[in-house]
Amino acid sequence: MDVSASLVRFGGETGDPVVLAILRDITERKQAEAALRRSEEQYRLLFDSNPHPMWVFDEETLAFLAVNDAAIRHYGYSREEFLGMTIKDIRPPEDVPELLQALLENPPDRQRSEIPGHFKHRRKDGTVFQVEIARSPIRFRGRGARLVLAMDVTEKRSLEAQLLQSQKMESVGRLAGGVAHDFNNILGVISGYGELLRRRLPDDPHLRKYADDVLKAAQRAAGLTRQLLAFSRRQVLLPQILDLNGVVSEMEKMLRRLIGEDVQLVTALDTDPVPIKADPGQLEQVLMNLVVNARDAMPQGGRLVIETGIADFDERYAATHAGVQPGRYATLAVSDTGHGMSREVQARIFEPFFTTKDPGKGTGLGLATVHGIVKQSGGHVFVYSEPDKGSTFKVYLPTFGESPAAAGPVVEKDAPSGTETVLVVEDEASLRQIVRECLEEVGYTVLEAPDGLAALELAERHRGPIPLLITDVVMPGLGGRELARRLTAKRPDTKVLYMSGYTDDAVILHGVLTADMPFLEKPFTPGGLARKVREVLDRK
Repeated sequence: MDVSASLVRFGGETGDPVVLAILRDITERKQAEAALRRSEEQYRLLFDSNPHPMWVFDEETLAFLAVNDAAIRHYGYSREEFLGMTIKDIRPPEDVPELLQALLENPPDRQRSEIPGHFKHRRKDGTVFQVEIARSPIRFRGRGARLVLAMDVTEKRSLEAQLLQSQKMESVGRLAGGVAHDFNNILGVISGYGELLRRRLPDDPHLRKYADDVLKAAQRAAGLTRQLLAFSRRQVLLPQILDLNGVVSEMEKMLRRLIGEDVQLVTALDTDPVPIKADPGQLEQVLMNLVVNARDAMPQGGRLVIETGIADFDERYAATHAGVQPGRYATLAVSDTGHGMSREVQARIFEPFFTTKDPGKGTGLGLATVHGIVKQSGGHVFVYSEPDKGSTFKVYLPTFGESPAAAGPVVEKDAPSGTETVLVVEDEASLRQIVRECLEEVGYTVLEAPDGLAALELAERHRGPIPLLITDVVMPGLGGRELARRLTAKRPDTKVLYMSGYTDDAVILHGVLTADMPFLEKPFTPGGLARKVREVLDRK
């Protein structure tokens, strides 16, 4: 037990003095004081050792009253500098009026902590970053104050923005892919009947011109749908082992003619081969679209640089870029000295139909196509730009470990005829009919079915050989690959030609189509169909 003693002396002049002792039990007070000291020590430990910046500021003067070590490390000020500052000094100057207004409108509530908020703070070196602030009113040295916990959420907010953008692009891509798929079927009908009509027209130049204009319009529309399919990653790629340096070198002469004499083209290729596995045609389209975009950003001329190389992404880089996996990537960078882009434009640059060009001077599909092709190829594309300081588009594609193999030129054959029997399976009735008519016109015997099960039943009833099956890839019920497997099990001599306006990611990932499988992209012309059919039939 702890006691406090007080002594009082009485008398002493006429008799013996008397001393009065007063004892008080102060055990509870001592315990309370010890508990207070322990609480202060714990508070000091939690305050000083917290990994996040913390401080206390005066409610009236806004001066810092105490700061922890994390705040000193994160903001770059010494403790003495902090204690000579106010909370206004760690805000960007343009945000100070908003801070003062918020403090004025939200007086402290001693009963509860304040709702966390997001703000911008500034370090001693001037860099600005995003923070999430939690504040709580307290009494500090007898004055009203607020205890603040600050968490740097710059990286978190960046990843959230990337995720939201990725989700938006995915949603738009699905919509665009679905529209393009249906539109391709319609264009197939228009192109097919247009070509048949043109062949049967009398020798009237005006009528032939009308038919030619219809076919040209259908071809332009087909080009737009191909770009939409590329953006939405709903196309079939035929990847080959390539040297990225070789692709750039082969296109360099053509690119120089494309950009004009007022733009200086410089190539800086890696000294070693840069092996990748990609669809050469799609890769060329990526480079073409990036170069055209760079040229359009320099209407008065300038400098365009194409670079290749190798980049290694570590865990930290991957953690700050949504969807990026650590590893080694081949890089293709296209830089220009043009007018550059604002952050608002950069946020939308890969959206389909978004363009900063004047009406009639662009479709807004070029960079959307780049984005789709690169993503479907397992890569990533980023843009770095500032207004009036040019732009750099960087494409990252997974490297391939084997030696690059040069792809030979594709020689287009004439459209021959044939007499074989062909089984056509397509769930779109109008497209199935035009395929039948196109093939019959060049001599083939055509069997047609609206789906996979009907095709198997038809093949079961047919007594003669079926040298070729032409089937859509994605159909309700029985898909094209399963149909081909079942049919060729009973008719091993039957060859297969797949056709599709697109195939979704799952079809490719699960191996429904591979590079060695004959494929015909919708929409196609009657001549293109006839050439592909003959090519597959004649293949050993």
